[in-house]
Amino acid sequence: MDIALALEGTDLSPYLPDEHGLFFIYHFTTEGLRTKDPAQACWTWRSYQITDLHARQEIAAEKALPRPVRDAFLAPSHGCHIDFEDGWLYGDLPDLKHDFSEARGLVHFRFAFNDTMLIGARKQPLESVDAVRKAVENGSRKFRSPADLIEAVTGQSLDGMSAELGKLGDTLDGIEDRVVRDAWHNERQALVEARRQLVVIHRQMATITNPFRHLDHSHRNELPDPIKDMAARLSQRAHTLYHDGEQLQARTRLLQDELMAKLTMQSNQLLYVLSVMTAVLLPMTIISGLFGMNVGGLPLVDTPMGFWVVTAVSLVIATATYLFVRRLGRGL
Repeated sequence: MDIALALEGTDLSPYLPDEHGLFFIYHFTTEGLRTKDPAQACWTWRSYQITDLHARQEIAAEKALPRPVRDAFLAPSHGCHIDFEDGWLYGDLPDLKHDFSEARGLVHFRFAFNDTMLIGARKQPLESVDAVRKAVENGSRKFRSPADLIEAVTGQSLDGMSAELGKLGDTLDGIEDRVVRDAWHNERQALVEARRQLVVIHRQMATITNPFRHLDHSHRNELPDPIKDMAARLSQRAHTLYHDGEQLQARTRLLQDELMAKLTMQSNQLLYVLSVMTAVLLPMTIISGLFGMNVGGLPLVDTPMGFWVVTAVSLVIATATYLFVRRLGRGL
């Protein structure tokens, strides 16, 4: 669009949109390097704030976008999807928030591109988009087509999720070491938090694998070879991470089962001690109850050594009861 193209010479912020809801616009030559001369551009990347009204109006007025692509791009839903229409590949994929966001988590990145144009949009600063943007600005990577750039963004997102899985794996390693050393008493909350994060990431990985499978099944004969190859590579990586997440989830379940087993064992030991104490003290309780009755005819009342006799008898009975219970416990 003319308004957006005219902004190439201005200083746009990658984190704060301008009055058109535009974060930045980059032009790329056939060699895949950035150029500030639109006349030399082979294709263009524009990034918008999807919640900005002016940005939505500009996207809605973009004549190059087919209507289904435009409608999907501006739809309020944030479901993960990828589709192909009239030479445009478009979709909505999850990504990690940037480090300086208020909370670490997953948000969505919307995109639509053909051979000459890439339109991206998001609500919050995204880690993968920012990493690719920096690579564009410093010229460390070449992007000869929008498909190359989308593959880089999605690859960065998968790398970020892989790094998160790696951190969670290290956390589980530490928890497992402490469980093996029987220093597990403070690990239940850490394990619950690790499992919660795994569930979130694993769920997102599941939602990534499905759109690529849908794209391959529904548009296998329509997709250009570069896009088909890109989708195959990203699908393979997503499947690999999905299985890695499944393995980590299996580890968390095993660790949780082991913690529960140790907790049950500790409870059983405490119950055993209480049972032994109850069995040992029961005869003494009965004897003290009998001799504590204020009735006539109690034996040993007038005997000077009566107290010590009753005490000795109580200790003998308690010792015999303890030995019997202990032998019974060993036999179980």
